[in-house]
Amino acid sequence: MSRTLAEQARSLKPRRGDHGLPALVLLTDPLRLPDPRALLPHLPTGSAVILRHGDPLARAALAMQLAPLCRRLRLRLLIAGDAALAVRVGAAGVHWPERQIPRGRWRRPRSLFLVTAAAHGRAALQRAARAGADAALLSPVLPTRSHPGGAVLGVWRFAALVAGAVLPVYALGGIDRRTARRLSGSGAAGIAAIGGLIE
Repeated sequence: MSRTLAEQARSLKPRRGDHGLPALVLLTDPLRLPDPRALLPHLPTGSAVILRHGDPLARAALAMQLAPLCRRLRLRLLIAGDAALAVRVGAAGVHWPERQIPRGRWRRPRSLFLVTAAAHGRAALQRAARAGADAALLSPVLPTRSHPGGAVLGVWRFAALVAGAVLPVYALGGIDRRTARRLSGSGAAGIAAIGGLIE
């Protein structure tokens, strides 16, 4: 019987130095997962949920609904690109899209505020580290349905970038139960996914 994506994500986490980071990260998507509430109870305790809805009004409304649900389910809600909203709804942290990664050290609004950043290459990983992010989501590792035919890093390039990074790095893009086993030995801190978790 094949292991779940959550089990595969946990097997990737280093035994030491994981800084209490979740093994599994769900990213919301306004098209593929416009309302993630039904999926959240199926996530393992301690997983992270990154709310990525771009429309500010829709994002704020959904954040208000997700924040108490995530707290009840012991999930860590991060708001993409909007630290003020994250603080307002009592979210666990913020996720910076690559174009929004602060240029210098970013001051957290509170000590346990989790900060992640999106990255597509070495330069963004370095910027994320300089900004003080706890982890980066590096993508796309493998071909994705959302960007068919698009360029991908591949597992070997992903592993090389992880090895050169000074912060934990999650694998994102084309990761599902079938492909996750290819990440074994890559150094990934865990798995971030949309489609792989929707399925």
